[in-house]
Amino acid sequence: MLNHKAFSIFKKNITTMKYVWLLILVCFSCKSKMYSSLDLNEKQQQSRLFTKVKIIPIIEEETLNVRALEIVEDNNALVFLSSLGDLGVYNNEIEELIFPVEIETDSIKPNFRSLSARNSSGYGMSISSPAKLYKLNIDLEKSSIVYQENHEKAFYDSLEFWNDDEGIAIGDPTDGCMSIIITRDGGTSWKKITCENLPEAKDGEAAFAASDTNIAIVGDKTWVATGGKASRILFSPDKGKTWDVFNTPIIQGLETTGMYSIDFYDDLNGFAIGGDYTLPEQNKANKIRTQDGGKTWELVAENKNPGYRSCVKYVPNSNAKQLVAIGFNGIDYSSDGGNNWKHLSDEGFYTIRFLNDSIAFAGGNGRVSKLVFKQKKP
Repeated sequence: MLNHKAFSIFKKNITTMKYVWLLILVCFSCKSKMYSSLDLNEKQQQSRLFTKVKIIPIIEEETLNVRALEIVEDNNALVFLSSLGDLGVYNNEIEELIFPVEIETDSIKPNFRSLSARNSSGYGMSISSPAKLYKLNIDLEKSSIVYQENHEKAFYDSLEFWNDDEGIAIGDPTDGCMSIIITRDGGTSWKKITCENLPEAKDGEAAFAASDTNIAIVGDKTWVATGGKASRILFSPDKGKTWDVFNTPIIQGLETTGMYSIDFYDDLNGFAIGGDYTLPEQNKANKIRTQDGGKTWELVAENKNPGYRSCVKYVPNSNAKQLVAIGFNGIDYSSDGGNNWKHLSDEGFYTIRFLNDSIAFAGGNGRVSKLVFKQKKP
């Protein structure tokens, strides 16, 4: 649980600072890897179906709000950013938490909703105007702003990297298209794509900063989920150089409807979930699936639970069959590609990331937890 003494040592000792940062410094594009090479056969899959989930608290604080978290896979560690501008690091192997690490800013605390990193530094982005993208230095007190957008409509929702040098962040429209900024030099500089090079946004089309999962990446391919009065897929086959747009059948038409989260298992199989957070029990047209790389989508589990969820992730090594969806109304699991779902818990979270095919970490309102999924016995 929270260790204030550890935090004091952290602030004073640069050696500890470097140790903590080693937990962060993994190229986060690795989480976009394809799991197909590790896929299990059907018999093995059946023996590893989830039956329940054990929730282990890492930190619980009333003011905590976490929608941006990532797993440093090589170090078995979790990194997260809060809506009050703080960073946390949890080492799963030794069960050690360092929190809060305050990102030095001006008088306005950044509301972090997205997080990513490369080999030498991490990045966190605040949402509304002025939207600021922070480069998180090894000495966190020297963190700097590498991009700032002052447009009154600026609102950034999600951030990802393709590799060490190239990254992307997406946000709501400020002109006639979605806001997309890209770096090609490892995050030193970022450039906004002009609307003449992007699909035109529809009236009321935007995105949701609910779980930092509006962007899915597999290799050079990128899918961006929009939402609101229009909810579509922006697709780039070449790391953001060119773009196309595909329609979806997910519920849309209101500012609060549409896709809230998207994930791709490989370059063909993808899943998106959402709904209307103001009507969280509604389960009509809120879950969609593609098997052709996002060109076409079909509704699944129509008029079946779960209702609104803010995040969906494929279970690693599951042949694109197993999914976990999470939201403030609980945790749900599908073993058949999203056709049917089992409600595992009423405990609410905003976002989830898998460490392996049975352990995940989740962040939400007032807490960050470790989730251990119990599997069906052979």
